[in-house]
Amino acid sequence: MNRRNFLKNGSAASIAITAIAASCNTPETKEVIIKTTEAEVGDFALNETTIDVLQQKMQSGEYTSRSITDLYLKRIEAIDKKGPAINAVIELNPDATSIADEMDKERKAGKTRGPLHGIPILIKDNISTGDKMMTTAGALALRGNVVAKDAFIVQQLRAAGAVLLGKTNLSEWANFRSSRSTSGWSSRGLQTKCPYILDRNPSGSSAGSGSAAAANLSTITIGTETDGSIVSPSSINGLVGIKPTVGLWSRSGIIPISATQDTAGPMCRTVKDAAILLGALTGVDNDDAVTKESAGKSFKDYTTYLNKDALKGKRIGIEKSHLEGNESVVAVYKEAIELIKTLGAEIIEVDILKSLSGMGNAEFQVLLYEFKDGVNKYLAGANASVKSIADVIKFNNANVPATMPYFKQETLIAADAKGDLNSKEYKDALTKTLSSRKILSDLISKNKLDALCGVTNGLACCIDLINGDYDTGFSLSTPAAISGFPHITVPMGLVHGLPIGISFFSTAYTEPQLIAIAYAYEQASKKRVAPEFITGAVPA
Repeated sequence: MNRRNFLKNGSAASIAITAIAASCNTPETKEVIIKTTEAEVGDFALNETTIDVLQQKMQSGEYTSRSITDLYLKRIEAIDKKGPAINAVIELNPDATSIADEMDKERKAGKTRGPLHGIPILIKDNISTGDKMMTTAGALALRGNVVAKDAFIVQQLRAAGAVLLGKTNLSEWANFRSSRSTSGWSSRGLQTKCPYILDRNPSGSSAGSGSAAAANLSTITIGTETDGSIVSPSSINGLVGIKPTVGLWSRSGIIPISATQDTAGPMCRTVKDAAILLGALTGVDNDDAVTKESAGKSFKDYTTYLNKDALKGKRIGIEKSHLEGNESVVAVYKEAIELIKTLGAEIIEVDILKSLSGMGNAEFQVLLYEFKDGVNKYLAGANASVKSIADVIKFNNANVPATMPYFKQETLIAADAKGDLNSKEYKDALTKTLSSRKILSDLISKNKLDALCGVTNGLACCIDLINGDYDTGFSLSTPAAISGFPHITVPMGLVHGLPIGISFFSTAYTEPQLIAIAYAYEQASKKRVAPEFITGAVPA
């Protein structure tokens, strides 16, 4: 989850400390990194490529899935492990090339499984894969957790013919370990960097998926979100991110935080690629009861809703508070609003965040209870030495230099101290957070809106392992997160070389209309810009 937004909403108590902040270069002192060749950084053969282009090239014989996979593996070695060393990939799949070879054999025999056939993908390291890779949520305590069964969405990926390249780093325990954590840092994977300016934080918790997609380390990636962890790193890394309606994608086999808020989702460079990936992984899963609600409401092909004229006649409710703050961000936001108007939409100013004020502490209580319940159940069947949160806490205490060199584990301790899901405190807090569904639905209905809109998240902050993340202003993740509603972010522009996104969200299972709106904006704005890997002072 996006811990910065979480703290902003009063969900956890911040810890006051006195420390020297890590250095962070300003744009005026930037210097383009030159440790890799120009071909490795900017002229990569697959730079900014899309699913459609790769399918065309495989069909023509110009590329094979194996040659594409090999190119991405070389790119990861050059960009992720050497050169800029953004550290987005936590583990490579030793079976990636053999999967690609098999997809090529099928294509040669005249069989293609769909648009993802032979397409390489990276997924977050809290998503289980029944192969040779570990699933650890970035935690050293779970090192060695090689599971026997794929998560449901991984089963769907394999059935669709995707090539699983590997797993991405994340904020440890999906940023639910400490109130003073640094997004993108885990005890197993260490610090991931933002590929736009390297001493900037790529945001979390899906930091690795965000940095990897932005840096063209794979065609597409998958992240997970509880509150902001798909949309925030997507915004900060110049991506399209979709947090689906909770229940559209199964959560079984994913290390949990919250049964009511968790979901995985696409993190891609274009709306079309995100729509392709979204449809491929929908489906009812008997191991995740909430997916039964998606029956008759989900689609296998969301690309049919891509429409450049989708904003004509629409009523878009924009977050009023985002019209104030950092003047550079506000200017980009106002420019986006004007473009939306020219595309035929009517703009209505609304107080989305104000309507949900006071929800922060209730959300935190819900997450503490559900984290304890879900993680203890997951660990009980995991192939790891730790079998409960209490065991994780003990492991971390016994290995402080490796597990807690910068920040501690007070959130884990707070969760472990909670009771079960029959506790009155939990039920009261859950009732409050779920009331957000009616509040937002009423806001949309009263104003006759087709979607709500605002700045996805503030600009990337500096990597600061001493003090942790800090608030850079602006956020629109919490309303969709606590309600379980779908949320899409699209690149809105650059501010001093750093990307920032614009959000669209609405009520449950409105992905088709949100994808259409996002596509119309994307095609008219074209604000996605590839990173330049600007060097900066990064903590060791």
